[in-house]
Amino acid sequence: MKPLSLKLEKPSYEQIDVVKTESIEEKVKLLIIRDLMRLGWSVTNNGNKIEITPPGTYDKKIIRESMSIKREEILSQNREWIDKHMHYAIQNLANGFDILESKIIPEIEVCRSQKQHDLFRIFRYFWSSPYSEYVGRRIKLIIRDAALTDKPVIGIAALGSPIIHIPERDEYIGWDAPTRTQRLNYMMDAYVIGALPPYNYLLGGKLVSYLLASNEVRSIYEEKYRQTKFNKLAGIFTTSLYGKSSQYNRIRYKNRLLYQPIGQTKGYGTFHLSNETFNAMNDLLNENHIIVSNKFGSGPSWSMRVIRTASELLGFDADDLLQHSFKREIYFVPFASNTSAFLRGEHRKLRYYHQSVTALTNYWKKRWLLSRKKNINIVETVKWFNRESFESWLR
Repeated sequence: MKPLSLKLEKPSYEQIDVVKTESIEEKVKLLIIRDLMRLGWSVTNNGNKIEITPPGTYDKKIIRESMSIKREEILSQNREWIDKHMHYAIQNLANGFDILESKIIPEIEVCRSQKQHDLFRIFRYFWSSPYSEYVGRRIKLIIRDAALTDKPVIGIAALGSPIIHIPERDEYIGWDAPTRTQRLNYMMDAYVIGALPPYNYLLGGKLVSYLLASNEVRSIYEEKYRQTKFNKLAGIFTTSLYGKSSQYNRIRYKNRLLYQPIGQTKGYGTFHLSNETFNAMNDLLNENHIIVSNKFGSGPSWSMRVIRTASELLGFDADDLLQHSFKREIYFVPFASNTSAFLRGEHRKLRYYHQSVTALTNYWKKRWLLSRKKNINIVETVKWFNRESFESWLR
């Protein structure tokens, strides 16, 4: 990656904590420098320009710290709403001692009511990755444990419209641009997959991952989109947070790998930039009477288009900023034996695998849960989990 070069009115590469300037252009540049310095980019003064050079590689700690900053921004912005709904979230969690006795019978609940969407939203704040909403088709799911009387939440998952162009994915499927345009919407991206405490200690994240490959999830999709052209779901794609994923790794059903690693992303994205920086970029565009459409179907990610437009206005190549090099593993979950051929337009009908929630859950229990329950340290951690402590995770 080449350095990012920014021209400043008063070049300085001191640590920037608070940005104070009357110029919106200067403010955006200083905020960019601050965000990149937080990631360990080296900064040098070159005349009236500052050059910022990325490190050769990032470790997981740096990536976590980057996401933590953005997550804390989001939690702070939504603090009032979170506090208002915290009691409802706690009511829907299990205490650790209870789940050690549970047979764990997953029940998939589709978010339809406002209460369900609120519950999904507050639980989504739990993860280290920043909360972001999805544009386009969406299906949000809450996974409950029907084996317990109050049916506490095991985890949540969400499917959304797939990203239009991912070179590694397109090459794996064998797509050219016209075929991808015609067939892409037979797929969905899984943009949320995870378990909540205390089920996460028992590899509940792997259980939620298994359930997304079930007949029942496919039926949920088909029911929702039955009156559209793309009323069949051929499979899903998802990506890891940090390189190879421990959650998706080795998820097999019988003799078949469910989550197939097909390559890594190039490392383009926006989550290394703070919300403060993004909002300043948007203010810069508004000040220059430039409107970037935020409607579904307007093209690639709105945030990416805002950053590209602002970068062009500031006179530097947006790719130098957007290529953060946090590479993610891409996973492909085909729902049929001929998914790839179907997506290339070579087959007209999908030959679906038949894997029910019950069958997948039983497989997860034998493969993952039993050994987890034999780990004394894990059992102690689960046993002493009190659902009232959940509030501390969102502080």
